Amino acid sequence: MPLLVDCSGCNTPLQLPPGARTIRCPLCQAFTRIADSRALPPPPYSSSSSSSNHNPPPPSTSPYIDAPPVPPPSVHGRKRAVICAVSYKRSRHELKGCINDAKCMKYLLVNKFSFPESSILMLTEEEADPYRHPTKQNMRMALFWLVQGCQAGDSLVFHYSGHGSQQRNYTGDEVDGFDETLCPSDFETQGMIVDDEINATIVKPLPTGARLHAIVDACHSGTVLDLPYLCRMDRNGKYVWEDHRPRSGVWKGTNGGEVISFSGCDDDQTSADTSALSKITSTGAMTYAFIQAIERGHGDTYGNMLNAMRSTIRNTDNDVGGGIVTSLISMLLKGGSLGGLRQEPQLTANQPFDVYKKPFSL
Repeated sequence: MPLLVDCSGCNTPLQLPPGARTIRCPLCQAFTRIADSRALPPPPYSSSSSSSNHNPPPPSTSPYIDAPPVPPPSVHGRKRAVICAVSYKRSRHELKGCINDAKCMKYLLVNKFSFPESSILMLTEEEADPYRHPTKQNMRMALFWLVQGCQAGDSLVFHYSGHGSQQRNYTGDEVDGFDETLCPSDFETQGMIVDDEINATIVKPLPTGARLHAIVDACHSGTVLDLPYLCRMDRNGKYVWEDHRPRSGVWKGTNGGEVISFSGCDDDQTSADTSALSKITSTGAMTYAFIQAIERGHGDTYGNMLNAMRSTIRNTDNDVGGGIVTSLISMLLKGGSLGGLRQEPQLTANQPFDVYKKPFSL
């Protein structure tokens, strides 16, 4: 397992490349020298405070899961967010609307929900700093930063706009037999980020009183956080909570906190990257519908949010009156495991709740 060292600036565990003597933190930009005592790997947890055991912790799904908690940088505040947009520029996978999604989501969080700009970490290919590009390593670091040191009263947001995919699951933990994945900018060489790792990194550690909302605008994203419950809602707004807890008994919930995820579509569907009829801009259909639901006053409860988002996407083809909804192109999608499918945003959570009574807030 690669050596983890603590950043000398913000204490975030960093994965040290073999043979390196210094490393730069992608979050606070500080340089850490290996000779710096603050960079030495801390001892693992022990039942005895006098233990001299300094063996590294055992490997886990993510290289950051076993890192001990440390106080977050002061800029975190009570609200923090990771916004990740992957455009796959100059590749056959290129998407047009992801950068716009990221900018719109940041504007919404700052101006509607009072997130401090200093507590929002943006990962896009437009960033000048390569440590802020949405590579697999940088995305992993950002997810760890999001929950590091969080406590009761904190509100966290993870927004992702980019490609999603699936791969065969061999452990029996998935109802449909597939793991859902996110595709970093370098996924073709470094691999994808699997839902098991996402769950272990930002769901399981969440403490009592802390809240995390994920907004994932990607294909096959219905259960991409591996949360135990999915809200199966029909077109009339009636719903039931499906139990997606693994048959193996593996825990996919939190450490007492609350996690709710909006995703662009079901696990067997694809999500659209759309061009506005004006030819001025492109967006992810789900991100557009999410923001519009809030701006049009439907963001009072989770049930009304989900219904409004689905209505925006479902009615796009029929709305030709010149309203802003016409900026979305047809949602009749190609592909998907069952043929042509319309994407339907999904809602998952770590615990079931009444979606029409629980107020929505970030």
